[in-house]
Amino acid sequence: MNIAIVGVGLIGGSVAIRLKETKFCDKIIGVDKSQKNLDKAMHIGFIDETASLEDAIKSCKVLVLTIPVDAILHVVPQILDLVTDQVVIDMGSTKTNILNKIKDHPNRGRYVAAHPMAGTEYSGPEAAIAGLFKGKMMVYVEAFKTDEDAFEIADAITDQLEMRSCFMNADEHDVHTAYVSHISHLTSFALALTVLEKEKSQGRIFELAGSGFESTVRLAKSSPDMWTPIFKQNRENVLEVLEEHIKQLQSLHDSIATEDYDKLHKLITRSNKIKRIIK
Repeated sequence: MNIAIVGVGLIGGSVAIRLKETKFCDKIIGVDKSQKNLDKAMHIGFIDETASLEDAIKSCKVLVLTIPVDAILHVVPQILDLVTDQVVIDMGSTKTNILNKIKDHPNRGRYVAAHPMAGTEYSGPEAAIAGLFKGKMMVYVEAFKTDEDAFEIADAITDQLEMRSCFMNADEHDVHTAYVSHISHLTSFALALTVLEKEKSQGRIFELAGSGFESTVRLAKSSPDMWTPIFKQNRENVLEVLEEHIKQLQSLHDSIATEDYDKLHKLITRSNKIKRIIK
């Protein structure tokens, strides 16, 4: 069985590395609009050869889509037009718009909506790492609309990646990811912009940056080419969580501005309840 990785960056590359480690498939073929990325992926060694998307569809049983979600939205209908018994696994971070677009496609059953809840702040083929997915969650979205044999292949890949799995509908998935993933990136982008603005007048500010700052702002290094389409596709949910976040920031601001330190203490204490969820 041959597998095509469409998008040979962090996620696609990490999938390929693990599948080569486990010898799950005969050949891994790289597809990417960037020849530079394909050259890097070949040099690193996690793909065996490169091909156009059309040729990859002809020669591969499985296509794993790890490209930005706006590109997935554009290309999935075209791919489904060309497949027969191939399996198309979409690993993008938003699902509702994509699923709505292909809901009536005659080959909808060959499509698997899956979201691996894993990543780093780095991008490109050189960012791909072994073990990225181990112990993390793979979210299957509207899996009941996927053909049984297609889902079994996708789930076998999830097993190879050593991931856990759960099932959601599209709206549920997009709301949850807005709260646990998308807002984290927006917060990090905002903090980076705040500190960079201050740095203009206080040039030595980063000399004081410690591990707390680094852990909070590290996501600001994430690719704008990947994250702008995510915020666009999940706009309504992102705005909802962003408005709640601004509300909480305003409460903290007001507590300090009015010197209401009892209220501030209560807010911080309430926030500590996150310990029940994150160990």
